Amino acid sequence: MAPPAEITIPTTSLHTPADNSKPYTLYNITLRLPLRTFVVQKRYSDFATLHQNLTALVGNPPPTLLPGKSWFKSTVSSPELTEDRRRGLESYLRAIAESPDRRWRDTPAWRTFLNLPSMSSTGNSAASVRAGYGIPSRDAANVAAAQDPGTWLDLHGEMKRDFQEARRCLARRDSAMDNSTALEAGSAAKKALVKAGGLLTVLGDGLRAMEDAKRLGEGEIRRRKDLLAAARVEREDLEKLSTTVSAAMKASQKAMPSAADKAALIGNGPKARGRVLGAPLPETERTRELDNQGVVQLQRQMMKEQDEDVEELAKIIRRQREMAQAIHHEVEVQNEMLDHVNSQADTLTGKVNVAKNRVKKLS
Repeated sequence: MAPPAEITIPTTSLHTPADNSKPYTLYNITLRLPLRTFVVQKRYSDFATLHQNLTALVGNPPPTLLPGKSWFKSTVSSPELTEDRRRGLESYLRAIAESPDRRWRDTPAWRTFLNLPSMSSTGNSAASVRAGYGIPSRDAANVAAAQDPGTWLDLHGEMKRDFQEARRCLARRDSAMDNSTALEAGSAAKKALVKAGGLLTVLGDGLRAMEDAKRLGEGEIRRRKDLLAAARVEREDLEKLSTTVSAAMKASQKAMPSAADKAALIGNGPKARGRVLGAPLPETERTRELDNQGVVQLQRQMMKEQDEDVEELAKIIRRQREMAQAIHHEVEVQNEMLDHVNSQADTLTGKVNVAKNRVKKLS
């Protein structure tokens, strides 16, 4: 059974084909289903074809007549005709959707016209309508949907889901153990970010159009602008995270240890040959050419150098201590001077008060 749908045609759009042929009017049909709200764009000839198919399949015309075609005016140049036809087409669709007789609604022509799932489909309507939004393209339908207050919020929710998908893909890429999985997850994250960026642009344009048409209050306009600002920050953060982590992954791959480094780390590497004096220490360049006496002298020399370094360090510490003591003494002197200034200020304040009292008595 088809889900109950609330059908409206709130706006129209003027479409010019890519081949610069004659422009025509698209009617933005908004469907509000239990799980999703979406927009389908159709031109008048599509409504005429639908009317013919419904009449042929059911055997009777729909409960409301289709608005007639005008031979002397065009909706492209006549806003009055466009508005009258929009209201007539909306009444035509709502009469079919709200009629107790389900014969027209159960036909494949009706469901195909509105991009609804077929009667034999077990999937939900949201999955089915993602396949297409009608003519001329889904991008154009998104533009129309962004100019409706209700569908604007649905597009915003879809953009947030794209951000969440990008974040999940980045997390999957970071935890991937092989390059192929990491590349696949990174590509999916970029695809989700591109889609979200497109929706963000469309939402901004749609909000400006609604603000110019005064279809929303000032408070709601400000709230939605704040939502878009937060979405822009989130997109920038995800893009930076994607670029930064990608660079880090490349650097880590370049810095992978070699087999010799791994062998040396676990103790299986080649061992140095040479004389060892009482300890399992390897030979160095300074001891390789020395005999036992030379090694002892070298050890004494190194100990002497270390003692000299310790003495130099002790001298530095003493100088630091002397400087700290001098600073402490200077602070104490400054405190005494400040105390003296405070006492002098108190004395001066008392004298000023006495002078004021005398002036009051004289006056």
